[in-house]
Amino acid sequence: MADRAALAAFLRARREALQPEDVGLPRGRRRRTGGLRREEVAALCDLSADYYGRLEQPRGPHPSEQMLAALARGLRLSLEERDHLFRLGGHAVPRRVRRADHVDPGTMRILDRLEDTPALVMNHLGETLRQTRPAVALLGDTMAYTGPARSAHYRWFTDPAARLVRPPDDHAEHSRLMVADLHGARTRDGADSRAAELVDVLGRESAEFAAIWREHPVLGPVCAPKRFLHPQLGEMELHCQTLHDPERSQRLVVYTATPGTESDTDLRLLSLLPDHLSQNQGASGR
Repeated sequence: MADRAALAAFLRARREALQPEDVGLPRGRRRRTGGLRREEVAALCDLSADYYGRLEQPRGPHPSEQMLAALARGLRLSLEERDHLFRLGGHAVPRRVRRADHVDPGTMRILDRLEDTPALVMNHLGETLRQTRPAVALLGDTMAYTGPARSAHYRWFTDPAARLVRPPDDHAEHSRLMVADLHGARTRDGADSRAAELVDVLGRESAEFAAIWREHPVLGPVCAPKRFLHPQLGEMELHCQTLHDPERSQRLVVYTATPGTESDTDLRLLSLLPDHLSQNQGASGR
């Protein structure tokens, strides 16, 4: 059973401990509270302000596992704090699978400061955990997928629309890169892992994937700049900087362009595009 009073107190304490600067928000001169406002936390968690407010009072409904996971992300909780939150909410602690489902608070703080830059956090299976608005404009909403399609590797080999963001001449090289990336994840995680399950599914559904997999490709050093295609802005040549967490189960991917180039100008325009002019389909994210 959920401990509503303790859950409310915990949420309130973590909200008051967070500062606007911690989540990329301006402090403003009229701010009286020391931490974040309830409506700000609700927005960070993709919840309604009324729902979050009832959780803190406490008179809200019994939160689901999905709601608790959203609260953990929005409040920038550590893994230990997330587990505590689930216990207070009356749910079993999520299984820790190489931290694939929970973004490290430090990584979140970095991402919050990149609001005008295409950046996203992915796990080792190519599943997007968070992305900035310019990243949505460049790659599509890659958090909107469910099932195996959450993986960029899966989409690349099974959904032709996922390849529209790359020039056709680059497809073969990118396919090999994606297989090599998944090869590494499968080797690190072992035969009884989600990575192995994804490999099995792709081996059955994609002849291209199966053929490249048999070659045992291995990721090399940092690659050359990559070309992206955008339906409004055209071709862009972007650099991809990647920051791995210590366990290499997650990566923060940031896209930049050489200053003064046409690609640099186009990259700045991404954050100004209306949402309906973003890419319609999620791309590879690597």
